[in-house]
Amino acid sequence: MVFYIFATGGVISGIGKGTIVASIGRILKSKGFSVTAIKIDPYLNFDAGTLRPTEHGEVFVTEDGGEIDEDLGHYERFMDITLTKDHNITTGKIYSAVIEKERKGEYLGKTVEVIPHITDEIKSRIREVARKDGADFVIVEIGGTVGEYQNEIYYRAARMMKTEGEKVIFVHVVYLPIPKHLGEMKTKPAQQSVELLGRLGIQPDFIVARAEREIDEVRRKKISVFCNVREEDIISAPDLEFSYELPLYFEKQDFGNKILRKFGLEERKSCLDDWEDFVKKLKFSEKKVKIAIVGKYF
Repeated sequence: MVFYIFATGGVISGIGKGTIVASIGRILKSKGFSVTAIKIDPYLNFDAGTLRPTEHGEVFVTEDGGEIDEDLGHYERFMDITLTKDHNITTGKIYSAVIEKERKGEYLGKTVEVIPHITDEIKSRIREVARKDGADFVIVEIGGTVGEYQNEIYYRAARMMKTEGEKVIFVHVVYLPIPKHLGEMKTKPAQQSVELLGRLGIQPDFIVARAEREIDEVRRKKISVFCNVREEDIISAPDLEFSYELPLYFEKQDFGNKILRKFGLEERKSCLDDWEDFVKKLKFSEKKVKIAIVGKYF
């Protein structure tokens, strides 16, 4: 049986959703599960090969030559897996495939529409990756933020998968701003993003709270009340010195076992000793090295 985790974003983009997905994957892998990941990008480009980094970050090149979103690099490094261009879904790929099928007459003269034909293509590609990889967990990151018209169809496809009987949970990543003139963490943007999710028929199972500092109990209770999520299912993700520290920070909150419980699975002990050693080397290394980087736009 395959277990799907959909990671969605709220408030603003660029808050580290890819690193959060990679960290979840690392924890699940440390518990003995096989894990894979998919990044969905709602832009109409076929892939990221023609995008300049100021538009969408630097391109990540897969082993099979795919020029795709840089988040796939986070997934590979954290989870120690090899991904392909099929692990990156774009709107350009989806519409191109559906139009090609329509031209070949594969829809037998039916009116081709966004629902069900586009959503069916999205679901088919996610399930095909799960089948090829044979993973226990498939983590799917939906790019951008809820409320954007261009990624709404992916939220609907994810909801449909759950309705169709797939084992699915939703992890919603929100940003909690701290205005300088107040010095107080604000939850209203997070509340509004969860409300937008609800309009699409999705209730998050977990909320990951990104902020400059750790979420306090006052804010945790407020989010719990207004977003209909248990306090223990609100996961703090503050700024850290190294992004590689995040799996260890999540482990302290027992995030991995909380995910297993949502799926009705038994808890397992994590084995993150090697990861802890890696982070220690980062924090306390004595030597400095110079690294040259080769890329299209450097």
